[in-house]
Amino acid sequence: MKLTILDVDTGIDDALAIAYAVNSPELNLLGITTGFGNVSADEATRNTLQVLQLLGRSEIPVVMGADKPFRRETTRHRAYDVHGKDGLGNIGLPDPMTAVTEIHASDYIISMVKEHPHEVTLVTVGTQTNMALAIEKDPSIIGLVKEVIIMGGAVTVPGNVTPYAEANFYADAEAADFVLRSGLPITLVGLDVTMQTVLKRGTLLDWRCGGSEIGTAFADMCCFYMDFYEQVNPHLGGCALHDPLAVAVAVNPSFIKTKTMQVHVSMDEQSLGQSIGKTSEKGIEVGLEVDKDAFTSQFLERVLPCGKEQLK
Repeated sequence: MKLTILDVDTGIDDALAIAYAVNSPELNLLGITTGFGNVSADEATRNTLQVLQLLGRSEIPVVMGADKPFRRETTRHRAYDVHGKDGLGNIGLPDPMTAVTEIHASDYIISMVKEHPHEVTLVTVGTQTNMALAIEKDPSIIGLVKEVIIMGGAVTVPGNVTPYAEANFYADAEAADFVLRSGLPITLVGLDVTMQTVLKRGTLLDWRCGGSEIGTAFADMCCFYMDFYEQVNPHLGGCALHDPLAVAVAVNPSFIKTKTMQVHVSMDEQSLGQSIGKTSEKGIEVGLEVDKDAFTSQFLERVLPCGKEQLK
């Protein structure tokens, strides 16, 4: 099994990614680190604990991290309109019974990487702030991380919060640029591929028909998410599976095809957060194609604990 840390800013697609990760036997989830992005760091932490409790996996450590950007004092982005006032579609999950691990997420990343050199995969599906802080505190981890899979950026397609920028990179452009330039072995799973994947609204009926608390909760969450998506694109018929696709690449890298590129992130006010890439012999791996059918099939089998039976 692949030793994995999942770094989140738990909104609805993060919740789907968490469910997918905990139900993937290829992954040994060491812990989940949290930070600001879709919601505040406190809210992301609460949401993560709630989702793990719903899934019956409260033993997985949850570690809170950055509550503000890497270099700036305040963030320009929250996504309550996309994810709801509570970040989980306003469905009212019970308060978590477990507490966070008392260490900063960046320190947790450093400690796990050093405890398991060349073995830890980091899947980061929020801002890159915790990762940037970890590198800044201890640059030696750059040579000890097995791989970093980032959900972020839009190298060959438009952004989703501005015409230029994807949400995670826009929320902390400095952190994203710092991490992309760090020399870490990175695979970028951006809007270039995630927007090709869609969770269809009809699936929510299947989840509800299963009658489980988990299926109903995820269906209600995703209904809110899809309502937002369909305001922007009435013909989509569902929502993109941004964060779950990054988990999928950890499970099975062949789900996407990549190209090696040098990528940096714009700091200009007009194009803040834009990911600008050029083909290069050295750099990071940028996902440009996805086997959406194979990925979606596996995701649907795993996202709910009872797998295929839940979807009948």
